[in-house]
Amino acid sequence: MDSSKINILEISNGNCHVWMVNFNEMKSNISLFSNHLSDDEKLRASKFHFKKDEERFIVFRGILRFISGKYLNLKPEAVTFKYGEFGKPEFALKADLKFNISHSKNMAVMGFVNNFDIGIDIEFMKSDFHVMDIADNYFSKREIEDLHHFPDSLQTEGFYRCWTRKEAFIKAKSKGLSFPLDAFSISIDSDNEAELYETLWDANEKDLWHISPFETAKNYKAALAIKGNIEKVDYFDFKL
Repeated sequence: MDSSKINILEISNGNCHVWMVNFNEMKSNISLFSNHLSDDEKLRASKFHFKKDEERFIVFRGILRFISGKYLNLKPEAVTFKYGEFGKPEFALKADLKFNISHSKNMAVMGFVNNFDIGIDIEFMKSDFHVMDIADNYFSKREIEDLHHFPDSLQTEGFYRCWTRKEAFIKAKSKGLSFPLDAFSISIDSDNEAELYETLWDANEKDLWHISPFETAKNYKAALAIKGNIEKVDYFDFKL
């Protein structure tokens, strides 16, 4: 969606909006996005060791403020955030609108929904490690078995399907990575759909969740998790 055509954004109850941002397409506008940041955010940006990490933070945070302002009818610099026990950001003002953000290398994704807990994750698929070394130690028994059935050439892809879906779920629950990853199981057999198979702490909770994988860019995996009945998810590429 072309941001120059955005006036006010609205989300119907039961719908979710996901925004995808490519840093390489936005970095030439970094001064614009920097103007949206708070003093604390500018200080945080300045502390990154590598210049590209600083620039990514400025661009992604500035765009988060821009989009959030369109939903909240606020100027980007007027949007304020607070943080939960495990660092999950939310709007400081009282609002029905909930959001979550994730970024990896040059891509960021941002999800917005009314009233429901939401988590989102994106990961660039690295191939410089053996995925089963991590999966065997952290994933559920069912997920490990499913992943072992993948051909070696597809295990990395299967691993990142699983990881992004689990991470999105944990973020939606506002839990940190201390939350046991083997206490719940998620399907990994498809890029088009996903299912929360089981939650060991409550046999009924699996029926309360909407889990959606989605496409962003080559060599990335991404997923969305929402606790609630979602009728439709709309996906937008952010453009200036």
